[in-house]
Amino acid sequence: MKNNKKINFVRYFQFGLVAIGGLFIGWLLFHSSGNGKEKKEQTIVESKTTIWTCAMHPQIRKTAPGKCPICGMDLVPLNQGNTGIDPNSIQFSKEAAALANVLTSIVTRQKPVKEVRLYGKVQADERLLQSQVAQFPGRIDKLLVNFTGETVKKGQTLALIYSPELVTAQQELLEAAKTKQSQPAIYEAAKEKLQLWKLTESQISAIENSGSVKTKFEIVSTTSGMVSSRRVNTGDYVSQGTVLFDISDLSNLWLMFDAYESDLPFLNIGDRLTYTLQSMPGVTNTGKIIFIDPVVDPLTRVLKVRVETSNQSGKLKPEMFATGIVQANMSAYKDKLVIPKSAVLWTGKRSIVYVKQPGSEGPVFKIREIGLGPMLGNSYVVTDGLVEGEEIVTQGTFSVDAAAQLEGKPSMMNPSDEQVLSKPGIKKTAGENPKVNPDQSIRHHNTSAKTPDNSGKPNIKQETFHVSGICDLCKKRIEKTAKAVNGVKSASWDLTTQQIRVKFDQALTSVNEIEKAISLEGHDTEKFKADDKTYESLPKCCHYRK
Repeated sequence: MKNNKKINFVRYFQFGLVAIGGLFIGWLLFHSSGNGKEKKEQTIVESKTTIWTCAMHPQIRKTAPGKCPICGMDLVPLNQGNTGIDPNSIQFSKEAAALANVLTSIVTRQKPVKEVRLYGKVQADERLLQSQVAQFPGRIDKLLVNFTGETVKKGQTLALIYSPELVTAQQELLEAAKTKQSQPAIYEAAKEKLQLWKLTESQISAIENSGSVKTKFEIVSTTSGMVSSRRVNTGDYVSQGTVLFDISDLSNLWLMFDAYESDLPFLNIGDRLTYTLQSMPGVTNTGKIIFIDPVVDPLTRVLKVRVETSNQSGKLKPEMFATGIVQANMSAYKDKLVIPKSAVLWTGKRSIVYVKQPGSEGPVFKIREIGLGPMLGNSYVVTDGLVEGEEIVTQGTFSVDAAAQLEGKPSMMNPSDEQVLSKPGIKKTAGENPKVNPDQSIRHHNTSAKTPDNSGKPNIKQETFHVSGICDLCKKRIEKTAKAVNGVKSASWDLTTQQIRVKFDQALTSVNEIEKAISLEGHDTEKFKADDKTYESLPKCCHYRK
């Protein structure tokens, strides 16, 4: 009986060990599977970790919020949700765009009006300038007008003069008057002599009636105005025709403005000009352009634009400074697109803007080259590259361009073929990548970037091949020769790598024709060697053969 109990106990104990072992193995299996699932979930969570960046330094990338190590600004989350944007576009988060003060506006058509600002002076009307001269020789005994700037009136006595010749002429008149009945010709001749010296009939009659000779005669003003210059002093001897005074009539004045050559297309005779004077703040006057100088001053490179104005009140004085504004209506650019000046970036001959891409969740901008017309103060006329209704960056353009440069995307200083493809109406075909690795272009000839071969459209191809040369003169010759081949769109030869990159229309030419043309000018290519005689005729600095 005892043995049976002992056997049962051992058997139960063995079953218990087996059960415990099974549970332990099952726990291990499920525990390991659970860890894998947790790791997988952890990987998914990690893959969705928010990236934090700096609004002013987009190259900063952090996995947790904090401060920018460069400028100390708070990091903002980087929006990575929109993965379907153009790879050449630059994407901002809304927070980053706000911190960078990036503002946009809609491109619209406007009536372009150019404001031409001119600077000039008030001057006397040259047609009203007169010189008061001595009609007869003599000595100035007394000046009745003594200083410059004095106002005189027509008929006013300016000076008293003693003239021996006039005394003799008076005596001849008095002697001829005694015999004028018998010898009227002699009398008329003596009288005419005095008239030639500008003596009036009343003065001659007074001499004849008095029967005595006057020793001093008055110099009478022939015009009204202001004495702009006094040429004589008391006691001076003057001859007939000597200028005594310069008199300016200031009842009508000229405003003479300086206009540069660049202003001439917007100025026309008859245009209304609004001007202000420093001596009359807050007062605006208007006038019309009545004359534009036909010749540019060779020293100052400006010409004069004249406006007339009345000065009956006498408030305007010659040599006052004036500022004029002409609102030029440019009919040649009627209903053209106009954009703010702050939206444009310039680099050499290129003018670019950043266009906001529609349909994206956050602010996404793409560079585009445009054509500009004349500047209208703080705006520009757009002749090419934009469509009405598009949205462009008008403030913070440099911030957007800096972000594009830091990310290695097309920018103001990093142009690419994609900028041409980004113009309205031009679409990039699927799988086409305009960027070419320079190393690959050296190793392989066929780095073509073809446009769709539709009917009526050119089939553009890009090729790179070796051309021998040694200096900048060689570069100019090689590129000029390649571009002269019919169908070649562009050619660029690198002095360091001795490689030339050409774009051409396959329907018009081929690589062989381009290489052959270059070799005929004295430069060896991969397939053609230049003739020795042609090579020797090159300048010594271009001899590349050793």
